Amino acid sequence: MPDCAMCVAHSVTQIGTICPDSTGAALQLQGCFIKYDNTSFLGVEDKSVLLSKCGPSIMGYNQGELMSRRDAVLAGLSSGGGPYRVGASGKVQGVAQCVGDLSMSECQDCVSESMGRLKKECGSGMAASGDVFLGKCYARYSAGSIGGGGSVDSKSGSGGSSSSSNDGERAFAITIGLLAGVALIIVFLSFLRKVVGGK
Repeated sequence: MPDCAMCVAHSVTQIGTICPDSTGAALQLQGCFIKYDNTSFLGVEDKSVLLSKCGPSIMGYNQGELMSRRDAVLAGLSSGGGPYRVGASGKVQGVAQCVGDLSMSECQDCVSESMGRLKKECGSGMAASGDVFLGKCYARYSAGSIGGGGSVDSKSGSGGSSSSSNDGERAFAITIGLLAGVALIIVFLSFLRKVVGGK
């Protein structure tokens, strides 16, 4: 739990710096997600795509093995229970997580949607990794060099991306994160105002 608390504290600091006068923001970091807005979003499903990113293609070994391992990991994450799910098959690892205000069935719907998008958007390019951030959940997988002989081809068509593209995606993700975080703070402050004003 200390890592989570530190991540949230760091996120709040970042979001306040990047979007100081914003009425809504969201920030997704490696270990946490914060969001705030001046409209109600708690308990509301949101499967809109905030960010979708596929890594470079893996070359030099049986690509069918990568696909089957990736599919096994994604299937395990899809069928797993709870808001936080992890899985692995060989050197392919995956994680999926929902925000805490979703019911289990809403979380399952969101995770299933994110898994489908990962397979659709990152599957045909033999991407070494894939990330999909939806409004209320995210999913990611990453493959190492299966069999030890693979190499990463960063110039591949649908799987590759330039560093300027990565910077743009990172800036977009930070902006969305900041908007969601500010929204959460505003909702919290509104709640406090009602509680204090009601006494």
